[in-house]
Amino acid sequence: MTSLAETTGSNLSPKATAANPRRYGGFNLPLTGALKLYARFRQRTLDTQDAAGAQRAQLLKMTEAAAATRFGRDHDFAGIRTIDDYQARVPLRTYNQLWDSYWKDAFPRLVDCTWPGTMAFFAVSSGTSTGKVKYIPCSREMVRANRRAAIDIFVHHLRNRPHTKVWNGKCFVLGGSTALTEQAPGVRSGDISGIAAAEKPWWAGLGYFPGKDLTYITDWEEKIRRLAPLALEEDIRFLSGAPGWLSILFERLAALRPESGGRVADLFPNLELLVHGGVSFAPYRSRFEKLMAGSRAELREVYPASEGFVAIADRGPGEGLRVIVDNGMFYEFVPVNELGGPSPTRHWIGNVETGVDYAIVLTTCAGLWSYVIGDVVRFVDTKPPRLIITGRTSYMLSSFGEHLTGDLVETAVLAAAREVGSEISEFAVGTAFSADRDSLGHHVYVVEFSQPERVEAFTRAVDRILQERNEDYQERRAVDVGVGAPVVHAVPPGTFAAWMKSIGKLGGQNKVPRVIGDPSQLKGLLEFIKRAG
Repeated sequence: MTSLAETTGSNLSPKATAANPRRYGGFNLPLTGALKLYARFRQRTLDTQDAAGAQRAQLLKMTEAAAATRFGRDHDFAGIRTIDDYQARVPLRTYNQLWDSYWKDAFPRLVDCTWPGTMAFFAVSSGTSTGKVKYIPCSREMVRANRRAAIDIFVHHLRNRPHTKVWNGKCFVLGGSTALTEQAPGVRSGDISGIAAAEKPWWAGLGYFPGKDLTYITDWEEKIRRLAPLALEEDIRFLSGAPGWLSILFERLAALRPESGGRVADLFPNLELLVHGGVSFAPYRSRFEKLMAGSRAELREVYPASEGFVAIADRGPGEGLRVIVDNGMFYEFVPVNELGGPSPTRHWIGNVETGVDYAIVLTTCAGLWSYVIGDVVRFVDTKPPRLIITGRTSYMLSSFGEHLTGDLVETAVLAAAREVGSEISEFAVGTAFSADRDSLGHHVYVVEFSQPERVEAFTRAVDRILQERNEDYQERRAVDVGVGAPVVHAVPPGTFAAWMKSIGKLGGQNKVPRVIGDPSQLKGLLEFIKRAG
């Protein structure tokens, strides 16, 4: 009798087929061939691509399309011929500025407002550091652009593994609910990953997990509870999600298969590709290295903002993410130290430099025009353009003039944890102000700490490392009225997930804030910890 492995072309181990039978599906052979053909065509395009030329073409295409909209008329899009023309007419704007000037009065029916036609979707995004909800326009053109970007993940994977069989099994996308909210007839809102899942083409559903009946689940804990046992019965070859939520999934899978020890090689023996993004991977790296030990799957980082799909890693971990320059978005980059100034320098792909921290600014085929999304990036290459995400513009601790970037804080926290021999799964930091004029304020860290008995040594290490690496912090730690010694609250694993659930932000695009800028949000977290303790 022909074995299942032989009929499917799978390389399943005997253990996987006998002790852990799985259902097989994947894409059919003609479709798999078509995807590979497209991937090779796309690879040739990327190999010869003129990034600056592609970006110039994208901008002019979008301004031409939106010339008759209210925004286009206000900014004389009809007269734009160059990037300089555009930048002279269109100022940098934040979400609140675009909302107040163009979206608020017409919401939820934006018709020929900042993009032609009726805006079909809104990606609901919670401000990570403030917690305030945003409704970000997402046109059908943007849905298609995000879909093309997602296919580029496989394009890069195929280059790395020419004989890939990733399409022979299932793609498990741990995303938001497809139960979108109807804001008006024909206008819906939801998590950007939920919008993508709800609007996926018929052919994508052939190899997609979970099935449509399970994509509607909004309760994140119920979703994990129901999906985990079903996933163990599937031939999962592609898995994607935010690192924190993937960690929760693997904990559930390990509980269902205790003999696996949570190892991916035993849970999903044919997994080829694990895609992660949305937050810095550094705090999760050591944990995932243990999970992935013995697995042949590769890790690939992506940069999918709620506003649009920005970049994908086309090389190894830590080597930068290649910017997608020909897919419905135009990028500008403002040096972080100039953001908010009277005339900030607006770079673009044609003149960015490596090693500079830039605030990234997006113009998109969903009617976002020179929109400051709040992320900070740094280029590691310019031909082709590759970047790393270094933090958020709001991720800055400078309540006392200490000027600590989120990137530096994260680096110090992880270095201190290694120094004391502990592991950190999640953390957040904010500022506590003293009510006494003669007393110092200080930074408050909440850390999921594997060895709470070492928290005092960890606290001293964080303080010392920050002083060594930042002169402003060192000076303010030394003066009478500056920054007091940090206070660290060590909490058990799972605390942040429980807190996120308590504020209605568990799962999906929601992220644990690394730096909490809103004092009331920090107060809420500390009160939650006190109640839980």
